[in-house]
Amino acid sequence: MKNTIIRNVSVVNASGTRVADVLIKDHFIEKIEGQIRVDGQVREINGEGLHLFPGVIDDQVHFREPGLTHKGEIYTEARAAVAGGITSFMEMPNTVPNALTQDLLEDKYQRAAQVSLANYSFYMGASNSNAEEVLKTNAEKVCGVKIFMGSSTGDMLVDNTQTLERIFSSTPMLIATHCEDEHTVRTNMAAYAAQYGDDIRPEHHPLIRSVEACYLSSSKAVELAKKHGARLHILHISTAKELDLFEKGPVAGKKITAEACIHHLWFNDQDYATKGNYIKWNPAVKTEADRKAILQAVFDDRIDVIATDHAPHTTAEKEQPYLKAPSGGPLVQHSLQAMIDLASANQISLERMSYKMSQAVAELFAMPNRGMLTEGFFADAVLVDLNRPYTVSKENILYKCGWSPFEGHTFQSTILKTFVNGHLVFDDGRFDESIKGQRLAFKRS
Repeated sequence: MKNTIIRNVSVVNASGTRVADVLIKDHFIEKIEGQIRVDGQVREINGEGLHLFPGVIDDQVHFREPGLTHKGEIYTEARAAVAGGITSFMEMPNTVPNALTQDLLEDKYQRAAQVSLANYSFYMGASNSNAEEVLKTNAEKVCGVKIFMGSSTGDMLVDNTQTLERIFSSTPMLIATHCEDEHTVRTNMAAYAAQYGDDIRPEHHPLIRSVEACYLSSSKAVELAKKHGARLHILHISTAKELDLFEKGPVAGKKITAEACIHHLWFNDQDYATKGNYIKWNPAVKTEADRKAILQAVFDDRIDVIATDHAPHTTAEKEQPYLKAPSGGPLVQHSLQAMIDLASANQISLERMSYKMSQAVAELFAMPNRGMLTEGFFADAVLVDLNRPYTVSKENILYKCGWSPFEGHTFQSTILKTFVNGHLVFDDGRFDESIKGQRLAFKRS
């Protein structure tokens, strides 16, 4: 591995931004100082006028392997991720087959070791009938246990109260939940079907998968976590109402945390008119008031981290009528650029954005030596030109599905280079795939 020095670059951390040289040696950041003298051969990069961010850690993606590889694969989606500045990801268990046994979970780790350009971890999946397998999960080698408290692929809807009680009372590791009340969603769907028949439209989606559906499920999860002292992390908060369930303050010491996703920070329900099923996600994109409230909660630390919920489907699948079109969309290639755009519009600072996408994720999941640009930490880093516009087009989309909800949008910034564990994996459009990412580790007491 070639050692690298980035000269005169603006180094962004939660604590602030400063201009310095950054020396990367082997897998780690060796030194950050005003001027660094080096002996021997080293690759020099001129960082003047550029910004260096900690590599983004995305705690929620769906890379579709195994079983759904017509939509995406670990290789293709991790490749798109590093091109977007994501250096580590945590992938969900609702593949085919569902990752509901330790053997099936380990198969995914072995596949990622062969093909993933980014660092990786995979959630253990919970169902109504696999509590014994869930309890075998190694908390130092697996990011968490995922519970779908709302509909999902295969056998992954967990709606049995006894199962939920057992998992929340017996699992020492992080429990990540998708919270939408299934009964409420089905009742709403029946009402809209009675009124519109097969002509239900995408703009009805946030009314079917409603605020009340989200709140009922999220509040139930919080109640269970408080009852049993469980470590709960609620994914993709989509409503202002849910925010009252969470306490303000830093991640450290919290037993109950929450995540916001790019699409809930960017889109609102007016966008269904032009985007249709292409912004159909579960939970649904809701009102502009909800979007602003979620962004405010990121600012005041009720929302702890920002992720993507990257979930690709083919164009043919998305272009079906609403009732048949699947929920989810691809986001990993453009999430950092999207947040930088929000920062440029003074909706968030670069430092807070970086904290919520990197350092806070590392703290929340107890990941040692990741999430910051500091000496001794893994050299997961992203070099960005904040003043080089980048227009999303079919020609530069790297997702296997070949589309993006941002297609046609011009971001104000361009991702220039991405380092994963010190390896320059992405260099202004070119990839060096000679070194793969690492399995993430977690230091939990």
